[in-house]
Amino acid sequence: MKLKFKITVIGDGKVGKTSLIKKFTKGSFKQDYIKTIGAQFFVFDQEINEDKIRLLFWDIAGQVDFNFLRTSFYNKSDAAVIIYSLEDNNFGKKSFNHIFDWYNDISKYCGEIPVVLFANKVDLVDQYNFDDSKIQKLVDKHNFLGFYRTSAKTGEGVNEAFNTIIKRLYNTYKHLS
Repeated sequence: MKLKFKITVIGDGKVGKTSLIKKFTKGSFKQDYIKTIGAQFFVFDQEINEDKIRLLFWDIAGQVDFNFLRTSFYNKSDAAVIIYSLEDNNFGKKSFNHIFDWYNDISKYCGEIPVVLFANKVDLVDQYNFDDSKIQKLVDKHNFLGFYRTSAKTGEGVNEAFNTIIKRLYNTYKHLS
């Protein structure tokens, strides 16, 4: 059996969307930042229980300049990943505050699809002083599949986070093909 899923990856510019996808699909990380123009896609094949799965990751530019294009890229998404930065600075706070905007955007154009939240750049913060209660409230309120602390640089949490959404899609749709 072969299944195909479109997973849309969204969040503010510079939160690490492209880097996380590359870490998951290629095992690589590049320190240099290159802005995504519009959207990029990555194809990744995976097997679960001998079923072949083709994953189409749509990496959507997060900068405001691309708002006019964004909604056309959401079309036919099977799931979404919202990424924000854990950086303890203005940028990190802004990206956290925009989670709800991203969620509303994807919900408006895709309906009720599974959504996972990635708290990226965990390698840049002191995890022992990190309070999950604020983010857990957001996860519960919007019925996200969960949230994961990730680092594209070290790989921490990346496979677990992506595999959560992939397994959900597989378990939901395997009987339909």
